[in-house]
Formats: sequence, C-alpha cells, structure tokens
Amino acid sequence: MAILKIENLSYTYNEGLPGATKALDNVNLEIEEGTFVGVIGHTGCGKSTLISHLNGLTKPQQGAIYLDGKNIWTEYDNIRDVRFNVGLVFQYPEYQLFEETIYKDIAFGPKNMGLSDEEVDKRVKMAAKFVGIPEYALEGSPFDLSGGQKRRVAIAGIIAMQPRVLVLDEPCAGLDPEGRELILSQVKNYHQTTGGTVILVSHSMEDIANYADKVLVMENGTVYNYANTEEIFQDAENLSKMGLGIPDITKVFLKLKEMGLDIDTDVYTIPYAVKTLLKYKEKNGGGHNA
Repeated sequence: MAILKIENLSYTYNEGLPGATKALDNVNLEIEEGTFVGVIGHTGCGKSTLISHLNGLTKPQQGAIYLDGKNIWTEYDNIRDVRFNVGLVFQYPEYQLFEETIYKDIAFGPKNMGLSDEEVDKRVKMAAKFVGIPEYALEGSPFDLSGGQKRRVAIAGIIAMQPRVLVLDEPCAGLDPEGRELILSQVKNYHQTTGGTVILVSHSMEDIANYADKVLVMENGTVYNYANTEEIFQDAENLSKMGLGIPDITKVFLKLKEMGLDIDTDVYTIPYAVKTLLKYKEKNGGGHNA
C-alpha cells in the first residue's frame, strides 16, 4: 500500500478573485513506502504547493491526502501527528534556527513530541551523525556556522523526529557544488540506512538523476509523468523541449542520436553512459563508429 496517496487534489490561490491562479489541477498520485522520489518542473508548476499539502500545512480545496490510507484531515485526531510523520524541510531552512545551541535546535521537534529526555538525546545524536555534525560541536551556537552547516542542522532537526516521509524543498538552493553534493549524499545515506521515504524537490535534473529512484514531472499544476528515473529519461527529448535542464550527459547522447547514431538516449548518469556506449560498441561489432 502507498504511504502517501493524493486523490483529485486541486488548489487555487486567491480563489474567487480577479487574480486567481490555479496551482494544482486534479492531481492523482501514489508514493510507495521506501521510495526516493524526485520532483521537477518549472517555477510555478505546483511543486511547492503540492508538498505543502502532504503534511497539512495547506488544506485541500478539492480532493484529499491520505497517509497510510487515512485522510489526514478527517481520520487523524491531530494534524500534528501527521506533521511528525511527514517532515518538511523548507527552502533556506537555516532561517528557522533560533535556539542558543545546535543541540537545542535539533532537539526542538522531538521535545514537542513529548519524548523522554533520554530518547530526545538519542535522536539528536543520531540525526547529527546523519548530517555530519560531530557530537563535540552540539553545544556550539548554530549562528556561528556557515550557511551550508546551518542548513544541515535544520535538516537534522527534522530527521530527529524520525518522520516516515522526509520532504525537502530545494534543500541545496544557493549552495556551491561541494555543499550541494555533501547534503544530497547525506540525504541518500539517510534514505538507504533507515528505509524511509524521501521526496526531493529540485530544479537540478543532475541531482534528480543521481539520487532519485522515481521522478514526478509537474507541468501547469498537473502530473506530466511519474515513473522510474530510467523511464523518465526515455522522454529526455520532450523534457528538453519543455525547457527543463536535463543532465549534460543526456544532452550528449541526444546529440549523438541527432548525428545519426542508433544509440539509446535514456542516459542520465556517467555509469549508465559507459554501459550504453559498451552496449552500442558490442552491437556494432566494436567498429570505429563506437
């Protein structure tokens, strides 16, 4: 059974007013437990509006959200229970830091869950380890950290609640390549270690290609496609025409196809590119065209 189910979800900003904007239009989607889902699409396509519905920050105008088969607005005693299970990391989460120590910031969520001090301590240290913060640094001030380090603390604060679904909205926005790689590799490690569900919203198709198992492509408030990463990149030519920034390696293979080579173009990572080239070489007898 899907851990999250979105059913006939529609949402309009400024509904009934002259400037009304339809952000979501009859979205239907099921997300299986343990999946790493990448969400892509143009600015304004509905990505952020969609994820704000997943833990009850936004209430559906039409349709419903189900967590473990239960409507989050009608079958849970408290919407806080949903938010403890579906943890949402906003863009620039470091702006939400406010405690005097890193430890207290990470502990804020678990304490609000009513956990014992012993359990809170265990979770803080576990979450800090996942994002690469050593225990000796926990008593330092979060405001003495770099932007990337602050972001890791903010993500740790959500991980410490041990949500069954971790949702990240552009977690690498504004970071340099090294900082982006560090955070995403830590998120991937968290996913592989815990078996939890991860939903990553990103403008970077490179990041989605490297980390996601499945990809949701949003367009004009609707689901354009939702499939395994490999299947999504079989449609790379149309994604490119939509103006989505497909990975450079994919562009290379589309160009090779354009030049007349009978080669697969659903290539989205370097290892897969090597595999595809070897397959092409074998198919063509290892000739100079390979």
